[in-house]
Amino acid sequence: MKHIKPTPDGYVISEFLPNVRWAGKDNSLSCASGLHIYEGRWIRDPQYIDDYSRFWFRHGGNPRLYSCWLADAIWARYLVTGNPSLTLDLLPDLVSNYEGWEKSKYEPQVGLFQQIDDRDGMEDSIGGSGFRPTINSYMYGDAMAISHIANLAGSQSLAQQYAEKAGILKKRVEQSLWDPEGQFFKTLPAKPGSQMVAVREEIGFIPWYFNLPDASGGFEAAWKQLMDPLGFFAPFGPTTAERRDPQFMAPHKHDCLWNGPSWPYATTQTLIALANLLDNYSQNIVTKDDYLTLLTCYANSQYRDGKPWIAEDLDALTGKWIVDLPRSVYYNHSGYADLIITGLVGLRPRADDVVDIRPLVPVSWDYFCLQNVPYHGHLLTIFFDKIGQRYHQGVGLHVLSDGQEFMHSDTLQNITGTLPTSTALTPVSP
Repeated sequence: MKHIKPTPDGYVISEFLPNVRWAGKDNSLSCASGLHIYEGRWIRDPQYIDDYSRFWFRHGGNPRLYSCWLADAIWARYLVTGNPSLTLDLLPDLVSNYEGWEKSKYEPQVGLFQQIDDRDGMEDSIGGSGFRPTINSYMYGDAMAISHIANLAGSQSLAQQYAEKAGILKKRVEQSLWDPEGQFFKTLPAKPGSQMVAVREEIGFIPWYFNLPDASGGFEAAWKQLMDPLGFFAPFGPTTAERRDPQFMAPHKHDCLWNGPSWPYATTQTLIALANLLDNYSQNIVTKDDYLTLLTCYANSQYRDGKPWIAEDLDALTGKWIVDLPRSVYYNHSGYADLIITGLVGLRPRADDVVDIRPLVPVSWDYFCLQNVPYHGHLLTIFFDKIGQRYHQGVGLHVLSDGQEFMHSDTLQNITGTLPTSTALTPVSP
């Protein structure tokens, strides 16, 4: 709650607790706004994220100060709440914001958006500025979200327009930012005639955050680098640049480097992308166990001197925080709860009343419980008990809505069911 701040215009969620000179109104920064909304969509009181969403467009926020994916996040939040009112109300603002990005960052002759690494919140990266997988994935996600929201609003022409924008951008990312030799999405410098950068960077996984890559295109090969110790794997990682690159962790005067340190911001993006890959793509490169391994690395990184701690970035090999300044205390630039709810436990939000559970929990686990999570106006409890002796409510995977079980499987597997029509939000203890 430290970062949820009341203002005359409603609640705003901050990135830094102290004021920083590069922030906008009310110490706001748009860089991690998408993660703030993904994380905050699970808060029971809707006012915080309602206010924060309006702030960016109607109360002095600057949504284009940094690259971000606000339309996608606002749509993702609707998928959890099931209440379309705010999402529909903000549709004109989301369209206007997208058009603003087109005017300032879109290069029609290339068919891609360009951005400097600093405005991606990724200062002094090895790959540098240009047509980056970051902003182009974000804009694809936003275009798809606007199309979905327009459909919800009954505006078929607008929905078609933005579906076409997303389709064009998808093709350009696959054609221009995929390195077939390096088997990775990379940055293409904006200077005419430039070659794609040599280095693989963690931002090459971001397209899967939005399910952008075509499932039949062979792009899954990029994930071979994730668990490779010469690629991105490290005990407190993943790293932001591949470890085999000669510029990995090279000394630099800037304190915020993206040339190899582990950033919770990037790790959150990669874990969401990995969960999407495991759920929505057919591949044999990475597994559910890899998701848990990386999630565990991420959890273990959030300590200092044996106590819970999070700052800006850390050494992925030792776990020592690098940028750990007074401004960095309780740095709110990442996610965690959403990684557990939608990733590990596997509650995959949808617009309809189908409850879709796709656990990434390994089969070796004997039990787990996600209790009383708000979803479509109900409270869901999801628990697994391999032998029925932990919660004493039977063997297997159980899903309850407002205290009443409506889905069950004897084994840990993907299951779906229709949300009951009960109206009471009844907490339950398994």
